[in-house]
Amino acid sequence: PGSSLDREAARRGNSVYLPDRVVPMLPERLSNGICSLRPEVDRLVHTAVIGFDRLGRRRSVRFVRGVIRSARRFTYREAFALLQRPPREPLAEALHRAWELAALLRKRRFDHGALALDFPEIKVRVDPDTGRVLRLERIENDASHQLVEECMLAANEAVAHALRTRTVPALYRVHEPPAPEKLADFRAFLATLGHPAGDLTQRAELVKTLLRVHDLPEAPAIRLALLRSLMRARYDPAPIGHYGLAKTDYTHFTSPIRRYPDLTVHRLVGEYCRGTLARRPPEDVPALVKLGEHCSATERLAEQAEDDLRTVLLLQHLEGKVGERFRGVITGVTNFGIFVQSPRYLIDGLVKIDQLGDDWWE
Repeated sequence: PGSSLDREAARRGNSVYLPDRVVPMLPERLSNGICSLRPEVDRLVHTAVIGFDRLGRRRSVRFVRGVIRSARRFTYREAFALLQRPPREPLAEALHRAWELAALLRKRRFDHGALALDFPEIKVRVDPDTGRVLRLERIENDASHQLVEECMLAANEAVAHALRTRTVPALYRVHEPPAPEKLADFRAFLATLGHPAGDLTQRAELVKTLLRVHDLPEAPAIRLALLRSLMRARYDPAPIGHYGLAKTDYTHFTSPIRRYPDLTVHRLVGEYCRGTLARRPPEDVPALVKLGEHCSATERLAEQAEDDLRTVLLLQHLEGKVGERFRGVITGVTNFGIFVQSPRYLIDGLVKIDQLGDDWWE
């Protein structure tokens, strides 16, 4: 802490993942070198060792400083293929056991009111020499992604709980409940689609509504409308929980190479492991508030840069297709036109009302 390297990492706030390059938070010799897991290579780690019962309830937690020797680096596609067939070797068996636990944790999370707002993603693969688009890959949130997600969520929750119960100032990942007027607008949107709903400020009613429309053609538009109704998650020292995940305790701990808030939490976990974790002076809290605001802002900038460049590359890719017809899903209606999303390319466009042709529109 306080070194030139640390100050620069804090200034950046996070790594930026663009379609054609990565702008790392830490120098590449660290982020791709000694801080990165490699098969059959020893790496130093902070580990959350969590014991669960058969119902997926957390029963024990301990944090340790350790050494990991990764056996194999799978791509998501390789891991998913192994999960689709019976295991025939030890690594596949371990993967299947991990998924068995992850599936249990995922079901338990949704049973407790987490919002199912998964969206597919389009990855743009770019030629490093020319900068032109080579191909587009549609990434679905399948079992391989969910397995990693649930393990990370479990670790983040366990760390947040340990810090909160010891009243140690830290950066938490917080997500506040949506404003009632936003939910009222979403309720009105549902009604226009023929899906009347009750009091959506009650989480159980919101979850029930999402389940009811889950497999309908308009479900993606409904999930998108709900997403627009929600507050934005951010970093803050107040442990107020995470609305979308339905968790009382939540922080970011699992990516200290690419997110500065995770790095600050790792330092606290390191103190915990050494037995030196203690309360901070009250003046630490305003500094954490400022740091949380800064890291929330750099996160938004990184997401905007990624979205903007992906859109530019997609439009370049589509230059030769002007005049072709595409299927589209209407995702929003205003008094000046309609918003349409291409399910194939996952990009949105506005069709203005004067472009809709000579007709009467209601």
